Amino acid sequence: MSKNLMTLVLASSSKPRKSLMNRLQVPYVSFSPDIDESAKPNETTQDLVVRLAREKAQAVAAQFPNALIIGCDQTAECEGVQLNKPHHFDKAMEQLKSVSGKKVQFITGLCVLNTHTGNLQQHMEITDTYFKILNELQIEKYLHAEQPYECCGSIKSEGLGIALVEKIISNDPTSLVGMPMIALVKMLTNEGFIIL
Repeated sequence: MSKNLMTLVLASSSKPRKSLMNRLQVPYVSFSPDIDESAKPNETTQDLVVRLAREKAQAVAAQFPNALIIGCDQTAECEGVQLNKPHHFDKAMEQLKSVSGKKVQFITGLCVLNTHTGNLQQHMEITDTYFKILNELQIEKYLHAEQPYECCGSIKSEGLGIALVEKIISNDPTSLVGMPMIALVKMLTNEGFIIL
């Protein structure tokens, strides 16, 4: 199927994800889903992000009957503790103090739903991110400069947040920003949407 025959829909209003989508240089629609993002009892972090990515795609499916809908979700874990969006300075300060000198796993779920055929593809990517030993002044300076309060784990790796990091181990560096683009291109290709 020609790539022009189906609409691409990003089920997200996230600026970093839109920025990643823009790299593909193809037209798409951004449509924000409204779902409950609470974890279920005994649900692993990996299961959670894949389920939420799928539910975000499904939540907007009715509005787009002939589309490829992209759903994403991300969370992070450090020593078994889940790190969500901090929403404010104090929580972000607490998070970054807690990950100083430690490894954080950023877990990203991705789903592509073909609303014409009903076909659904799912993917999960883990990015091991090793933080430098951070002092309070560095953290404060970073938070005031970047204000990453809507970012999982209080870091924007695509911005100044990269200065907090010692090293990153990942199969797909875009995954840390919020959407694994290598996997996405493959999934779109599987649906007949050719990027190049």
